[in-house]
Amino acid sequence: MPTIRATSLRLNLNKPEHRQAWEYLQTLDNTEFKSLTSAIVAAANDYFGRYFRRKEDPYLETREREEKFVGEIVAAVERSAEKALPSFLAACIAEILNSN
Repeated sequence: MPTIRATSLRLNLNKPEHRQAWEYLQTLDNTEFKSLTSAIVAAANDYFGRYFRRKEDPYLETREREEKFVGEIVAAVERSAEKALPSFLAACIAEILNSN
């Protein structure tokens, strides 16, 4: 049995979703995707991977969005703490020196 399968892809450019797919395929970055086949394989795997995970776990996307949001909050707090830490430590050291 051969390990390579051939198929054809027909796009009707009168349909907006087909036209959009065609335009995506025409603007591919050749350094990221070696061929149309590799781009279509990546797109199909991504789409159907998410499709089947979502069927098994209907709250998957909600949790992913929540995790992303929490990550953004944590990053913002870390950046704020990094900015405030030097002046906070300077004030603590000054308080310690003044109390002696």
